[in-house]
Amino acid sequence: MTLGNLIAWDDTILPFQLDNCDVRGRVVRLDGTLDTVLSQHNYPPAIEALVAEAALLTAMIGQSIKLRWKLSLQIRGDGPARLIATDYYAPEKEGDPAMVRAYASYDEDRLDADVAAFDQIGKGFFAVLIDQGDGKTPYSGMTPIAGNSLSDCAQVYFAQSEQLPTRFHLSFGRSIWAGGEESWRAGGVMLQHMPKASPHVTGEGGSGEGGVLSADDLLGEDDKENWNRANILLSSVEELELIGPSVSPTALLTRLFHEEDPRVYDPQQVRFGCTCSEDRVRESLSIYSVKDIAYMTKDNGRLTADCQFCGAHYDLDPATVGKDAKGQDSEA
Repeated sequence: MTLGNLIAWDDTILPFQLDNCDVRGRVVRLDGTLDTVLSQHNYPPAIEALVAEAALLTAMIGQSIKLRWKLSLQIRGDGPARLIATDYYAPEKEGDPAMVRAYASYDEDRLDADVAAFDQIGKGFFAVLIDQGDGKTPYSGMTPIAGNSLSDCAQVYFAQSEQLPTRFHLSFGRSIWAGGEESWRAGGVMLQHMPKASPHVTGEGGSGEGGVLSADDLLGEDDKENWNRANILLSSVEELELIGPSVSPTALLTRLFHEEDPRVYDPQQVRFGCTCSEDRVRESLSIYSVKDIAYMTKDNGRLTADCQFCGAHYDLDPATVGKDAKGQDSEA
């Protein structure tokens, strides 16, 4: 049994608010969930690190969306780490767990063990997509790859697209419980200034690197002082406090922010989950012509598809898929 099965606050997202400084945030722990996400593939260490960080960010950001909505992150670059894709599925109803899944596409031959994981992305973009369900127009926001981590990219996204000062402090890695198996443990804290009008934004670029907006551009003097104080307190966190099994999220908030009057809300359980199915595969293939389907058919006369997120394998009769499908495959 792994450690992720033993601790009550593992695989949870705890929303909170600091009433004395107009800051809200979330504490996340992804342990068994992240272990399952990464066990679907045999990723090199640099790719594992990117997927782990992206999964943590997705859980933190996704917790704010409404029931039945989906939030996705896509990080695309021209380096060996071509794509990091994650999804957060909000609960179907109150009390249900949320679901997280993630995968990466990369060029193994181009990976360099001497180069930091984030630098393997190269130039590209960081995108946030929100699917509100049938009949609703999806939301998408995009910013260039910036800073020294995916957390930096997410902070730039919130400053540029939402004009909200945001800070992430994350930690993740493999851990061995005494007498147990090695497993992934991950945790982090997200801080975000409460939404307000931003009269200091002029539209002429910000004071951050490359002209991006920063907290100094978005906050007045009083709010800036409160924001800086909360960030200084967060900077005192120890890595083991973020992931260690002996420190609960509520104890961590009390230790860091007791003078800021922290208020916690109900925690959200989170699990690994994938929505792939044979019906979805058939739907995705329904746009292809007979000629296209024939091109995709293997020498054994079957058409196969694999889910990048969970590894599920689908084996279909080509005659039953595409624009001119003749019927359903009774063997698949």
